[in-house]
Amino acid sequence: MKKIWHVMLSALIVLPLILGSFGASVSAATTDPALEKIQKKGTLVVGLSADYAPYEFHKTLKGSEYKDAGVIASGDDHIVGFDVSLAQTVAKQLGVKLQIKELGFDALLGAMKTGKIDMIISGMSDTPEREKEVDFSKPYLTAPQTMLIQKKDASKYTTNLSTWKGAKIAAQKQTIQEQAAQGVSGAQTVSLQKFTDEILQLSQGTVQGVVAEEPIAKAYAQQNKALEVIYPKFSIDAGASAIAMPKNSPALQAQVNEVVSKVTTNGQLKEWQKEAGALMFVGKNESFWSKYGHYFISGTWITLLLAFIAVIMGAILGTLLALMKLSKNWILKIISNVYIEFLRGTPLLVQVFLVFFGSQVFGLGLDAFASGALAMGLNSGAYVAEIVRSGINSVDNGQTEAARSLGLSPKKTMQKVVLPQAVKTILPALGNEFVTVIKESSVISVVGVGELMFQAGVVQGASFKPFLPLVIVSLIYFVLTFGLSRILNKIEKVWA
Repeated sequence: MKKIWHVMLSALIVLPLILGSFGASVSAATTDPALEKIQKKGTLVVGLSADYAPYEFHKTLKGSEYKDAGVIASGDDHIVGFDVSLAQTVAKQLGVKLQIKELGFDALLGAMKTGKIDMIISGMSDTPEREKEVDFSKPYLTAPQTMLIQKKDASKYTTNLSTWKGAKIAAQKQTIQEQAAQGVSGAQTVSLQKFTDEILQLSQGTVQGVVAEEPIAKAYAQQNKALEVIYPKFSIDAGASAIAMPKNSPALQAQVNEVVSKVTTNGQLKEWQKEAGALMFVGKNESFWSKYGHYFISGTWITLLLAFIAVIMGAILGTLLALMKLSKNWILKIISNVYIEFLRGTPLLVQVFLVFFGSQVFGLGLDAFASGALAMGLNSGAYVAEIVRSGINSVDNGQTEAARSLGLSPKKTMQKVVLPQAVKTILPALGNEFVTVIKESSVISVVGVGELMFQAGVVQGASFKPFLPLVIVSLIYFVLTFGLSRILNKIEKVWA
């Protein structure tokens, strides 16, 4: 009897612990930090690279003419495609609003790992390397890997991969297509950031083939009759597109998998694919400029704004750094020298990524435009510092000695005597820096700032014309830089 009571007593003690642990496991299965973060802010931020029709691409939506394609909108530029439709459904499942954030494809994983975005829905394939960094949903689309070639080369480059020995094959960086291209023995893989760059090189004959998933390849072949789709036997036969989420987010993953299972079994995804295909051909008869001119205008204003902010910030920071470098205080000298040498010795692209991702790590949460403008301003400051320093050094030492002999302090001497004379030397070089910054702003497109080069990529993806947008952008850059140079020459004559 005693033994029975001991067993019952032990059970009474252990049972609450078992139930408690069971409750905790249930709770853990229904939520996780990533899901809580999304629900708390009420917005799902999805990252994508909108140059990949029909997955995602830009389109100007103009009311009722789009109703047949399943989209009702008016006015503005929109990012559309079946990936966007999938993102809308996931947001609805989570009970939050959807926000799309466009980035370069190779910036997407970094943006999610630093908290800039919550999820990636951009035709991304689930690979073992990526699985180490992020979680993936079930695949929502499996498509064979194909090769886009020029029709005139169809007899030379075939589905037999041995015919590709010595040829150049283009593929997008950090994709399963890049792995497929690298598996072609004897061929050279050309890895590019944007798919439109691959098509441009194929059209120009710089590369002989472009590896692409079937929906993408067919879309470009439909638009450009000089291209043809072939089906080589790659070592990687098919790409399985899935949704990427932060690591260790089982509850979020379960919610997303529920959506994927539903839309792939009830035929909804196929409907979205048809709608995206129809959108690609809407407005075919409109002129190029009427359809895409506003992209170039918008890009021009943003480019000028970026350059203006960067030069103003650079002028202030550069002057301060120059004075620190000329100071007798060795600590200020070291700080200035280290800053200038580091910023001048590293590429602007690296600095942009450091600011964009680093701001999130330090809790600043700067958006793409602010990050880009800050990076350009910090970079410009290093170059302006040397411009200002050389301008100050160009003023004859006798001017400083004369001012000091009249009783002016070092600070007043610099303000009243040296700097006003140095301005004549500094101004032309500062104007050249403004021109340089306008051109360098093209680097900022990698983090999704809509400046000129970014808009050129948008138009390339939407129009399937890889070359014409670049011609237009080059002319706009020339007008901007040439016009600014003439204005600065006039100002220099006034100051002279």
